[in-house]
Amino acid sequence: MPRPLAPSKKDKIRMTIKFRLMKKLLIIIIMLSSILNFFGCKGQTDKQRKVTQEDIDKSIKDFINRPTYTILTLQILDSISDDNLEQTIIDNIYAKLDSVNSYEKNYQIITTLSKGRQAVFATWGLEAEVNNGGFNQYFYNFASSGQYAEEARDGLKLIGATKYSALTQKAIDTLMKNAKQLSKFRDGTLESFSKSYENNPLNDLDTEFYALDKSENLSKLRIKYIKEHKSEFIDN
Repeated sequence: MPRPLAPSKKDKIRMTIKFRLMKKLLIIIIMLSSILNFFGCKGQTDKQRKVTQEDIDKSIKDFINRPTYTILTLQILDSISDDNLEQTIIDNIYAKLDSVNSYEKNYQIITTLSKGRQAVFATWGLEAEVNNGGFNQYFYNFASSGQYAEEARDGLKLIGATKYSALTQKAIDTLMKNAKQLSKFRDGTLESFSKSYENNPLNDLDTEFYALDKSENLSKLRIKYIKEHKSEFIDN
């Protein structure tokens, strides 16, 4: 399948910068998720939550000082709790990209990893971006030239999220069909990005994406896959 949009030299520079920003965004999302999970805040009312600022500060400090592994072994994976598995895999993958300052080279590195690692990385990026700003933001930021979109689609299928996979393919098809219309907003400015949401055919897919969490929880599916295929996530 051809890539939806071929990046120009300017696009490549912009994508490299956005890739770094995406890493920071994912770290923030992981941190917030960890805090909510740790204190059991998900699904609770304000009266039920009894989290002090001191508690939050401690959780943030613990997250910042969390152990990260440039090399993952089976022994390390076996020692990690389910709640920290995704975070550990993501940290390990980004450690492989830290010394590379090229969007294209980062993508090449990702595609040399195991299918399991590709699936965790690509589906995590997809989920983070779509939850934050819809498919439009996802394709504008994380998958600007089509990279990672097909990996996300295949990764979703691999971990058992078949409905998400089908919807992602639908989003790719929609993007390709409207590539010419959407390309005029790709000048890297906030104004153009904001305007790109107007009458954007991708917008209709966002609600479908959010609703799927009830039947296919991506975090649980990723954790399940990691636990059942640990050999795909170790370095030696």
